[in-house]
Parts: sequence; structure tokens; C-alpha cells
Amino acid sequence: MALVRERRRKIFWIVVASIIAAIVVFLALVTVIGVIGYSVNYNALDDVEAVGSRYTPVFENGVYTFNVDAEDDFRILQITDVHIGGGAFSIGKDAKALDAVEKLVRAAKPDLVVVTGDVAYPFPLQSGSFNNLRESEMFAKLMEKLEVYYTISFGNHDTESYSFYDRNDLYEFYSDEKYCLIDRADNADGINYAVNIADAETGRIIQTLYMMDTHAYVKDGNGLFDRYDGLHENQIVWYRSEVERMNSINAAFGDVESLLFMHIPFVEYETAWQEYREAGSKDTENVTYFYGEALEPDENICHSMYDDDMFETILELGSTKGVFVGHDHLNYYSLEYKGVRLTYGMSIDYLAYIGIGKDTTQRGATIIDLDGSGNADIGMLPLESVK
Repeated sequence: MALVRERRRKIFWIVVASIIAAIVVFLALVTVIGVIGYSVNYNALDDVEAVGSRYTPVFENGVYTFNVDAEDDFRILQITDVHIGGGAFSIGKDAKALDAVEKLVRAAKPDLVVVTGDVAYPFPLQSGSFNNLRESEMFAKLMEKLEVYYTISFGNHDTESYSFYDRNDLYEFYSDEKYCLIDRADNADGINYAVNIADAETGRIIQTLYMMDTHAYVKDGNGLFDRYDGLHENQIVWYRSEVERMNSINAAFGDVESLLFMHIPFVEYETAWQEYREAGSKDTENVTYFYGEALEPDENICHSMYDDDMFETILELGSTKGVFVGHDHLNYYSLEYKGVRLTYGMSIDYLAYIGIGKDTTQRGATIIDLDGSGNADIGMLPLESVK
């Protein structure tokens, strides 16, 4: 019996050792393939030809500023949820995502690209990587080769708790890129900053663009599940102070209108859509519909778990006439609620939602054309239309 037990013990440990060895070999193989795949996609960007920018921003009044000809439109291209995996399981999908961004930028020829989060998707079960810096590097190289200025509002996936790099690391990385206009305000959580578009002749601020950080996750009331974070109180205080500061700078010309870009929508995105749908998909006293659909299951709007005061502050100050978000990859609607245009950007994602690569209706970007008076013409740029 002792010999039998000893033999069984040896067999058990041989099996355990074999399983561990197999796991080690698998992880090593995944790592090597991921590095090779990253290198292939990264090096392929060497052949990208520049689109170029009409205007070079300068840093004045504490923000990056585009001084533009008043008779010209200024074109903004919102891109969201690129979801670059950067690992062994996402090599082909990463190539598609980068190609989609390039085609959209080349077709739109924007003066500024605004990215509303989730460039990186360091989710190992789908991408095979924890390396969100490697994923960010691919996107940044594409934009630098295109020679188009861009800003970023980070999303929940850009810096997962288990990813290698946090928001400070990514901020430092993007700060060193020539065409990235990222900045960081003091006394406000996360990465928040503004960009101005001004009249080159008079100095009048035509529009201020606010990039705000909606962070990632928080625990819900029972402490078991993560829910989506949103804007924090000190960020709303910062927004108020910046609106007032821009109005003061622009005092000779009147109050400054603005647009807000962030990743996770606030509650009013759901409130407005539900009011529209409950009215039989018709306009109401509060809601004017422009385009698009809510194609998430059950028309879900994955907003912040907090019903913060941001929308009320927007109404009170009267500066921001449009808000642009990402996050829900299949929602791409745009409607006006109580005088404020609420828009879901068309997304890029080929990776995060299983099977989304076969869906095409929602994939693309959002074009915002500003005239010399600051009026915004907002529309879709479907990827299908530029192939």
C-alpha cells in the first residue's frame, strides 16, 4: 500500500508539474507572439503618409490655442473607443482599428482630432496583453505620422487596475508627442484641460473645447460589483472656473461658447433618450432628435453611477452647447436636450464586443465643423462611406 501511495503521489506531482510547465510555455508563447504582432503593426505605420494640419497651435492664456482665419471653418473629428489590444489575440483586429482611424482622418482632413477614450484595451483574455502603453504607442505613432493635432480624454479601459501603466504614465507619454495637445489642470481629479479656437485677427475666442476625465470604476452600494465612475465635484468646480475665466479673457467680445468631450456619459443621456422613445420616437418640449440609434441591448445607456451636477452646471452657465462621449460602442445618436446637443461618437471597436467586427452601422467618427462665429455643424462620418 505504501508503494501504491508513493506512486500515486509521484503521478500527482508529475501531472501538476506538467500543467504548470504547459501554462508557462503557453504564456511565453503568447508573450512572444504578442511582441511580434505589436512589432508588425507598429512597423507597418512607417509607411503612413502625412495628412497635415492647416494650423499650428500656440500656448497662450494657459491653454493650447488655434488662431484661425475667421472666414474658414475649423474641422474637429471625434474618434472614440479604438480598443487596440496590443497582444497575441488582437493582432489582426488592431490592424483593422488602426486602418479605420487612418481612413477616417484622411477622408475628413480635420484641423483637430479629439479622442474620447479607450484607445487601449489591455484585457488579457481578449487581447493577450496587459501593456496599455504598447497599445497607446501604436495609436500615437499613427497620429504622429499623419501629422494631425489631437487631444485625448481617457476612458475606463485605457488604464485598467491590472494594466501595466496608470494615467500618470500615459499622460507623461502623450505629453512628449509632438502633435498631442494633452495638458493637466491643477486641483481637479484626473486629466482635464481646455483648448481654444480663436480668431487670428481679433483674438476673439470662437470656441473653447473642454476635455474632462470620467475615470473608470467605483464599487456600488453592496461593495461587490464595479460600476462606472464619472465627473467628480472638484472637476465641475474647475469647469465652472474655466468658463468664467474664458469669459473674462473674451470680455470685449462677449461670453465664450464651448464644447465638452469626455468618455462616460452622464445620466441626462439616458433621460433624454428615454423621453424621446416614450414619446413614440418623436421630438418633445425638451428633446430634438437629429440622427442615430441606441443599439446597445435594450437600448442601454451605460452612464455614470452618480447623478452629478454637471448638466445643471452647463445649463446654469450657458457656455457649453454640445457634449460628446463614447463608451457605448453601439450607441451613436445625437439629440438636443434642454438646448444642449448630446452626441454619442461613432466608435471604432473591433475587439471589446464579441462579434462586433461584423457590425458596421455604428463604426466611424463624428465631424464637427465650426464656422467663424462658433456655430457647430455636427454629423456622422461612417467608415463604410470612406472605403
